[in-house]
Amino acid sequence: MTVQTIATTPIADQKPGTSGLRKKTRVFMQPAYLQNYVQAIFDGIGGVAGKTLVIGGDGRYYNDSAIGIILRMAAANGVARCIVGQHGLLSTPAASHLIRKRCADGGLILSASHNPGGVDADFGLKYNGPNGGPATEAVTAQIFARTLDIASYRILGAEPGSLADLGESRLGEMAVEIVDPVADYAMLMEELFDFDAISGLFNGGFRMCFDAMHAVTGPYAREILEHRLGAPAGTVINGIPSPDFGGGHPDPNPVWAKTLMDIMHGPNAPDFGAASDGDGDRNMIVGAHCYVSPSDSLALLTDLAHLAPGYSGGLAGVARSMPTSSAADRVAEAKGIAHFETPTGWKFFGNLLDAGKVTICGEESAGTGSDHVREKDGLWAVLLWLNILAATGKSVAQLMAEHWERYGRNYYSRHDYESVDITVANALIDNLRTRLKRLPGQVFAGVTISGADEFSYDDPVDGSISTGQGIRIYFEGGGRAVFRLSGTGTEGATLRVYLERLETDPVALAQDPQVALASIIAAADTVAEIANRTGRTTPDVIT
Repeated sequence: MTVQTIATTPIADQKPGTSGLRKKTRVFMQPAYLQNYVQAIFDGIGGVAGKTLVIGGDGRYYNDSAIGIILRMAAANGVARCIVGQHGLLSTPAASHLIRKRCADGGLILSASHNPGGVDADFGLKYNGPNGGPATEAVTAQIFARTLDIASYRILGAEPGSLADLGESRLGEMAVEIVDPVADYAMLMEELFDFDAISGLFNGGFRMCFDAMHAVTGPYAREILEHRLGAPAGTVINGIPSPDFGGGHPDPNPVWAKTLMDIMHGPNAPDFGAASDGDGDRNMIVGAHCYVSPSDSLALLTDLAHLAPGYSGGLAGVARSMPTSSAADRVAEAKGIAHFETPTGWKFFGNLLDAGKVTICGEESAGTGSDHVREKDGLWAVLLWLNILAATGKSVAQLMAEHWERYGRNYYSRHDYESVDITVANALIDNLRTRLKRLPGQVFAGVTISGADEFSYDDPVDGSISTGQGIRIYFEGGGRAVFRLSGTGTEGATLRVYLERLETDPVALAQDPQVALASIIAAADTVAEIANRTGRTTPDVIT
């Protein structure tokens, strides 16, 4: 089997975002595009000779072909062993667990997360380190630097064997081990949660609907919910992974998971509903006629995680991304545990988790997880909710009402303006940035600004500093608006506006969030000049 060294030249647009490199699928399919980036990963992490790597993805279009190329390149670069999910499938949290369990040197995860899939949609690739978490900013910078001066890549001339057959084979001098993508992850969940108590829920007539959105979580949810926990067949819907996610958008929010929302807000609604995204790291929680925002979910899980066996000793602390509401902070303060505010991107939680400073982490974009892996984990969050429901005997609506009575309610919403011209989007943020010092005291849409800044983060573990992490505007009365450009899209820019207001009046805790936030929404739109600059009078997505 011949190792080929192929001459190449740098490709200009290979700078990773918050979760690796994401582009249109056809871009990744261009000659040398994937190969350049994979070689840059191998070189950027100091070489891979003699190392063990975990490889898998969410099953989107081009997943299997790309894995074939990666395996050939891994063999040519001297990798000792690649551990690959059967059929090329591994949810992102399952890949993180496998890296940690097998003491691998890292992993390559093929996914564009919640983005659509298909030949004309999106594809992505990211490197996770030996701790199972996304590459640090320093490693990401090294990979990007290598993309700028790459001159060749190495690839084996032979094709790998089938990804369908469990067991071990060889590709050149490299071992290729095809593993069940679900088994190890399911065993970990059994260690963390009271499966007997959750099974008791289903045996008692408890009804649930889990929407896998035609994505990778389907096989995991069927094995755990229907087979191990005894939920009735059909509890998991849209459970077969599809290269184009059934033509849908695998983002678990009320807009894209409309099928689930209709079920949960319809007549004779199930007791509990949940959804997960393309690669299985995000979640949406819904009760009967009761949607739970990701920020509220993080806060409630922080409060009641001790009801699950894996967290019975309490939490070391909680961390949230800066745009996430401060609801979890209020819980942490009441419990006397540490809380941290980090930039967006799960990699920022990694240091805190590794240092034992926090146990649970969450971000407003439906990502929640704990120290069991180093990624957010959609099905984990669903199982923790189920454990809490089993332990308390209460409904989702009851739990949320009691939580708000105890801690107050952080009314919260995110407004997304998608595919905004990148020049326009950058100009909007730059305009806000230049006005920050002048904004306090000014009145917009009847609301007075009390403070404004641009978030920066000093990592308490390694001392690194991350700047330019989002514009924050504070309003008198406790309101807040945050403006940032998303790093997960593949076309134009997505302007995200995060809106928050704390309410502690017991008689005002059941409002529609858009109504409760109306004054903050109007002030945020006005101060940022969104309509004038983008031509958009309404967001594309409201969650």
